[in-house]
Amino acid sequence: MEAQSREKSPVRASAETSTTDATGSKDEALALAGETARAIDPAVERRVLRKIDLFLMPAMVIGYGLVYYDKAILGSAALFGMTADLHLTVVDRTTTPPTTSTNRLSWATSLFYFGMLAGLYPMSFALQKFNIGRILGPIVVLWGGICMLTAAVQDWRGLFVQRFALGFVESIIPTGFSCIVSSYYTQREQTFRQAWWFSGTGLFTIIGSALNYGFGQITGGDLRRWQYIYLLAGALTIVFGGWCFLVPNSPVSAWFLNAEERIVAVERLRKGQTGVRCKEIKMYQIREALLDVKVYLVFIMMGCAYTVNGAVAGFGPLIVSTFGWNTLQSILLQFPVGGISWLGILLAGFIPLYVRNVRIIILIVCCLPVLVGCALIWNSDWTHHAAAPVVGYSIIGFFGPVVSLIIALGMSNVAGATKKSFMSAAIFVAYCVGNIVGPQLIKSETRREHYPELWTGLIIFYCITIAASLALYYVMWRENKRRDGLNLNEEDADRLAFKDLTDKENLHFRYVL
Repeated sequence: MEAQSREKSPVRASAETSTTDATGSKDEALALAGETARAIDPAVERRVLRKIDLFLMPAMVIGYGLVYYDKAILGSAALFGMTADLHLTVVDRTTTPPTTSTNRLSWATSLFYFGMLAGLYPMSFALQKFNIGRILGPIVVLWGGICMLTAAVQDWRGLFVQRFALGFVESIIPTGFSCIVSSYYTQREQTFRQAWWFSGTGLFTIIGSALNYGFGQITGGDLRRWQYIYLLAGALTIVFGGWCFLVPNSPVSAWFLNAEERIVAVERLRKGQTGVRCKEIKMYQIREALLDVKVYLVFIMMGCAYTVNGAVAGFGPLIVSTFGWNTLQSILLQFPVGGISWLGILLAGFIPLYVRNVRIIILIVCCLPVLVGCALIWNSDWTHHAAAPVVGYSIIGFFGPVVSLIIALGMSNVAGATKKSFMSAAIFVAYCVGNIVGPQLIKSETRREHYPELWTGLIIFYCITIAASLALYYVMWRENKRRDGLNLNEEDADRLAFKDLTDKENLHFRYVL
């Protein structure tokens, strides 16, 4: 069991096994924990871990769920008259029969991710350079305000501007959450915690669909139904922003732990060797990341895997409505895909706690239902209330654990504060690329042929994801095997744990598979 035989992880290298940081800058945990390892009472460590989980995880699940919700509600809002109100569809009456173009809706979906793409690196820089709570809190409150302002948009041009701005400010959440987890949890614990907060996507697919179904019952009032949805989403986000102000920089300054517990919270990370937090931006770590094949493989995997979300989040209810279901039924049929995604993410994160080096194996296995789902939707009959395409649409929810594991693999297989920030940003640049590409695969004029570009495109992208996963497995397995054959001084590991060295510098580091 992994709990009994821990996976070796990034230990800051000795003079014999590593180069040294030219600046001599250290992780901020060094001042608290020192260079010598201390014995930890297992009961105290369990209590500390429980406190960290209770403070971080529920709020992070809600926070990332809200990120997903205000993206996904575009599909439901479209069913509630948003497309007509904002002129998001264009009918060409020169053809027989008339054809409807949804290109504006596709761009409204994609522009959110262009905004996120623009914001990722500035937000990553700010998160590393400044106090997390002071950056995260105001930006999340701003995000809530921008979301509420969607209700005031008058046409598709205004929606395009709003979506870009919304993506820009929301970019702080995925990068911030990834770095928070890597700063509070050991390498062994990170996969489940990354999966835990990311499971908010599946959970809020269910919760959001239920809320949207409720809004669908509104028949009066001064506002359109889709406007009420955005006002609620923005208000909930502002409430979440209050929690963000309370987030400490790292375990070193965690106010919800006492002095003894903060030492334990830091000391327990020495074994994982991923470090805690270093505010200095180190250019040599960026150069190393740019030359690291693992970064590129993770980028390819994330970009390809997330094309599904780009299509499903913006067009899911609209796609389901083409199977003969009405507006409210199409919203309810988001429950199965959300449930599969939510439970799959949690299970895929939980298994590696007890079984070693199965992350990539689980990832590849979860790709298979996505491939089957795409083929089933494409090749089945779209008759009135047909079951086959709904089943295919539901099992596409397995994309959730695929993406969750890619995030965990990327963040737990690098060390060095700047390199971790770079990897986090690279993952979510790929996330944006996938989400930009996905909606563009939907061509409304090919609806009668069941959107062939969409399903063939997704099948190709998931085959690429599998191939890149196998390549990543081989690269990390080969390097682990090489390092296992070296005669290293293990005593150096504890002393050098918080010196902010990278996984390449530190030959004690072992990659998790």
